[in-house]
Amino acid sequence: MPTQEQIYQTEAEQYEALVSREDHEGNIQRALDEIINVDGLDVLDLGAGTGRLAGLLAPRVKSMRAFDLSAHMLKVTQEKLKQKSLTAVADHRSLPLPSQCADLMVSGWSVSYLAVWNPLTWRVELEKWLGEAKRVLRPNSFIVLFESLGTGNESPVKLEHLKDFYPWLDEVGFQNNWIRTDYRFDSVQQSLEIAGFFFGTDMAKKIRQNSWTILPECTGVWWMKI
Repeated sequence: MPTQEQIYQTEAEQYEALVSREDHEGNIQRALDEIINVDGLDVLDLGAGTGRLAGLLAPRVKSMRAFDLSAHMLKVTQEKLKQKSLTAVADHRSLPLPSQCADLMVSGWSVSYLAVWNPLTWRVELEKWLGEAKRVLRPNSFIVLFESLGTGNESPVKLEHLKDFYPWLDEVGFQNNWIRTDYRFDSVQQSLEIAGFFFGTDMAKKIRQNSWTILPECTGVWWMKI
C-alpha cells in the first residue's frame, strides 16, 4: 500500500474517488455557515488537494485561491473548478500572496501535517503557518480548519499522531466543535477498494466485519477570528 505522501503525489484520481464520497449528509457546509457567511468573500484554501473544500465554496464566494504542495492534486482541482479558482503550488508557511488579501482561510486535513512531518520542530512550523495566515488575512477574517477525529468511529477520538496538534490549537485560541463526515459507497466492495486503499488494511478489515457501505467518520472543526 502506498504511503499518504505517495498518494498525494501520484494518486489524485484514487484520492478524489474517496473524498467525493465524504460527508454525504452535507455537514461541512452547515458547520461553515454557523461560523461565517461565505457569500461574496475572498477565500483561500490551503492543502486543497483535489478541491474538496474549494469546490464546495467556489459557487458562493467572490474569489477562490487554492494551494497545495502537490501539483498532481491541483491539476484535478483546476479541471474541476475551471475558471472559478486560481491554483498554485505553495507551502502553508510561505504563500505567494500580498498582505491582507482575503476574508477567509479554510484548510481540510492538512495543517496538522506540519506537526506530523516535523516532529522535532512542530511548534515552530505551526507558528510560522499561523503568522503567515494572519499576514494574508484582513482584519476580522476567519481561519477554519477541519481535522480528523477518527475514521471508522461513530464518536470522536483524539488520534495519537495528532497528540501535539490538538492542544496547540486550544493554546493559540481556536474554538472547536465536531461533526460527522461519513462516507457513502455504493457497495461494501467499493468501500473496501476505495477506503481500504487510503486508510489501509486495518480499516479494510473493519469495513468487511461491519459490512459498511456508510463508513463513519468524525471531524473536528476549529475556527479563529483574526
